[in-house]
Amino acid sequence: MSNNIIPHTYKISRTERQKLHGHSSFLIFFTGLSGSGKSTIANAVEQRLHDNGIHTYTLDGDNIRSGINKNLSFSPEDRTENIRRISEISKLFIDAGLVVLAAFVAPYEKDRKAIRHVVGTENYVEVFVNTSLEVCERRDVKGLYAKARRGEISNMTGISAPYETPKSPHVEVTENNSIEESVEMIYKAIEKHLK
Repeated sequence: MSNNIIPHTYKISRTERQKLHGHSSFLIFFTGLSGSGKSTIANAVEQRLHDNGIHTYTLDGDNIRSGINKNLSFSPEDRTENIRRISEISKLFIDAGLVVLAAFVAPYEKDRKAIRHVVGTENYVEVFVNTSLEVCERRDVKGLYAKARRGEISNMTGISAPYETPKSPHVEVTENNSIEESVEMIYKAIEKHLK
């Protein structure tokens, strides 16, 4: 099949799209446990970018798993496939000239490395939302930890499945940082990428 795939060369390039938008395009990837605050912080960062005229799009578990990835479970293999698809979608958005914000647990280091490889190291900013399991369980916004503790959910990261802590994220925010502080830390880290 791949022998029959021949990419078409389009007239409008990523560089021209970036020029039209007036900024560079790249991926800000938020990782951390469920309930850590990834989506909340990503939303706040996107608002800051939007207020500054930056063209963005946010991907998270809910909007991806209710559509393109709705056929995937939470097995280790399907988690890897989930992240593979997210990286390919992000690559397309980057080519479209957008700043992509992606908020996913992405518990395996190998999968986060794979994202970086697909989108390109120069297009990848990793944000580790380092919130303790205790705080995430206390928040339990979706009731997932309670279900996992009762045995109703298998492969729950932090309970019955591992989370491999990022070794060298570009930015690390914790439960001790306010949303405003987190946004400021992330914005300072990405400012140079916007040019």
